[in-house]
Amino acid sequence: MDAREADYAHFVRSRTRALLRSAYLLTGDQHLAEDLVQEALARTHRAWHRLERPENAEAYARKVMYHAQASLWRRPKVAEVLPGDVGPEPAGDDPADDTVQRLTLRRALLTLTAKQRAMIVLRFFEDRTEAEAAQLLGVSISTVKTQTGRALERLRTLLPDLRVLTQDKPR
Repeated sequence: MDAREADYAHFVRSRTRALLRSAYLLTGDQHLAEDLVQEALARTHRAWHRLERPENAEAYARKVMYHAQASLWRRPKVAEVLPGDVGPEPAGDDPADDTVQRLTLRRALLTLTAKQRAMIVLRFFEDRTEAEAAQLLGVSISTVKTQTGRALERLRTLLPDLRVLTQDKPR
């Protein structure tokens, strides 16, 4: 194994978990996230000889993930129906309440479109600016603002008590 291949193998071993976390937030599904990361790693491997420095590999892989996910937005949509109420359970001293709240939030996030979920991940999980998110996804800044606003409004509608629940909890 030459040095370039060893560098790639080290990159895969050290950064796959971080890429999986982001991919899961983008897709909302563990299996789809694994597929997205696998696609990103395969494309990164094909481009490995073109990367000037191995330090750029994660940025390249993330950009591949965002573009691959964005290309899915353009495909025909199939409606997904989630059973049960989406509203959060009241928080108490029971540790199960935290689990219920997380599951409720996850369910609410899955009701967002893929594009809206990507905006939320980039803007709030990865702390990207509007310009960075727009550049990564190949859309305009106004699209980022619009989709982020719609996603937040949808989450506020589905989870009106979430802000109160998180403010009452000790950190």
